[in-house]
Amino acid sequence: MALFRPTQPVDHLVVGLGNPGPAYEGTPHNIGYRVVGELARRHGFSRARRGFDGRCAEGIIGGRRVLLLQPTTFMNDSGRSVAAALRALKLPLGAVLVVHDHIDLPFGRLRLVEGGGSGGHNGLKSITGLAGAGYVRLRVGVDRPPSTDPDVVAEYVLSPFRESRAEVDAVVARAADTVELWLDAGLESAAGRANHPER
Repeated sequence: MALFRPTQPVDHLVVGLGNPGPAYEGTPHNIGYRVVGELARRHGFSRARRGFDGRCAEGIIGGRRVLLLQPTTFMNDSGRSVAAALRALKLPLGAVLVVHDHIDLPFGRLRLVEGGGSGGHNGLKSITGLAGAGYVRLRVGVDRPPSTDPDVVAEYVLSPFRESRAEVDAVVARAADTVELWLDAGLESAAGRANHPER
């Protein structure tokens, strides 16, 4: 991969959290990677290149210039990648959306929020610690195991999805739809649709 340098100023940064390497593909903890990959595919983004301790691609979504970032620092150090990108791109935190798994939501439910706590998610803890808390989060529900033991929870999110490939693909597609709506119509409209799908 060539080292990444944006060709033009970037309006928004969309970060998909996960862990690098084939051992983690197809696991709940990597659903952020999947959503960013789906956006890149839909909108014909440039080929991914190394940059900001991650994989970067740039392109246009809804008339806005967007950088897609998959940190390759491993989840617990994601903040290093995001902070490096923010410094280089000179973006405010409100122009950043982080897509991540969330065990306190049923599988397939989405929550789009600005700011807030980490909910015990180590990737968010790292980002907030190094970059601040005012970014937008798209929480993608992956459900939780019956035990709250940290080792059991870690094994759960780092093991393959229990749901079918079709079910996971459908959630990834809806999450990508939500990111597109956030870029096009803003937080309120996107959150209204994502957080209350029954309306």
